[in-house]
Amino acid sequence: MKTLVAYFSASGVTEEKAIQIAREIKGADLYRIEPDVPYSDRDLDWTDKKSRSSVEMSDRSSRPKIKEDGIDISKYDVICIGFPVWWYREPSIIDTFLESHDFAGKKIVPFATSGGSSISGAEENMKKLAPDAVFLPGKLLNRIDVENWLKEII
Repeated sequence: MKTLVAYFSASGVTEEKAIQIAREIKGADLYRIEPDVPYSDRDLDWTDKKSRSSVEMSDRSSRPKIKEDGIDISKYDVICIGFPVWWYREPSIIDTFLESHDFAGKKIVPFATSGGSSISGAEENMKKLAPDAVFLPGKLLNRIDVENWLKEII
């Protein structure tokens, strides 16, 4: 079973978890979902309603462009998708990623980091964006033992 660990990380916290997951899953590939235009600290200021992230998250149709990736999803059976929880769901760039690839028949395992929000809103939305994928239960990984969680899920 070939696994891809794809992730978007704004501060590096989600990236740490993604790297840990890729190490635990022998032979997994690691892929960073990068915006075509990187986010600055000002873009990520959630207290500013005019910041880039606030504007994107308030518009459900927003699809930030991803830096050209060339990733071939067809090579993978399982795709772990990681992100920080923004406004109780996945960042819009994850929506771009989901709509840019064919996940039919693929197993998707969401994982996230957050200061206090759950992952449930993200899971619900992601299922709508990749309806032909098989979603395994996602997990908020702030204080979770990644090794044991992976043994349960994959």
